[in-house]
Amino acid sequence: MNNNYYNIKLIVMLGLFAAGANAADINAGKAKAAVCQGCHGSAGVSNSPQWPSLAGQSAIYIESQLNKFKSGQRENEVMKPIAAGLSEADMQNLAAYYASLPGKSAGGGVDATLIGQGKEKAGMCLGCHGNNAQGTGMVPKLAGQQPQYLAKQLADFKKGARKAPQMNAMAQSLSDDDIKALAAYLGSL
Repeated sequence: MNNNYYNIKLIVMLGLFAAGANAADINAGKAKAAVCQGCHGSAGVSNSPQWPSLAGQSAIYIESQLNKFKSGQRENEVMKPIAAGLSEADMQNLAAYYASLPGKSAGGGVDATLIGQGKEKAGMCLGCHGNNAQGTGMVPKLAGQQPQYLAKQLADFKKGARKAPQMNAMAQSLSDDDIKALAAYLGSL
């Protein structure tokens, strides 16, 4: 009986050691992120309506998107060659670095009416993206993203230019005005 106990203890300890050996390195991610700063901001908060903020996104989501850019499953002329040059460890390190940073709201603009309209429609988003649109695991954080970026992504899901079955189906029900309102609201969070 004692032998089984020690064998189990040894297996658990080896498993913990192996998990620690493969843990992402935030400092290595920070060093690698220098190339990302031009679009995604120096602290992972984009000032451009064209690019998403990465600060506060979940590591698993960032890593999955980098893999999709690398494989061509997600198309983007800028991101494909950048992702192509990243190893698995690089992607894990970058993801851990950006996940460790605090997010910041982009603001939703000054149109309080549009933000209010978006808030009324946001229930359809919050079921997956969380009560405050903070994201969970593989579901991205939408809160605080640039409204123009969010609007473009929703339009791309609606057109099928960006593929994710649940999002493609959800976006089909949105009018252009719905998309603008949702983007304004989510950006204001």
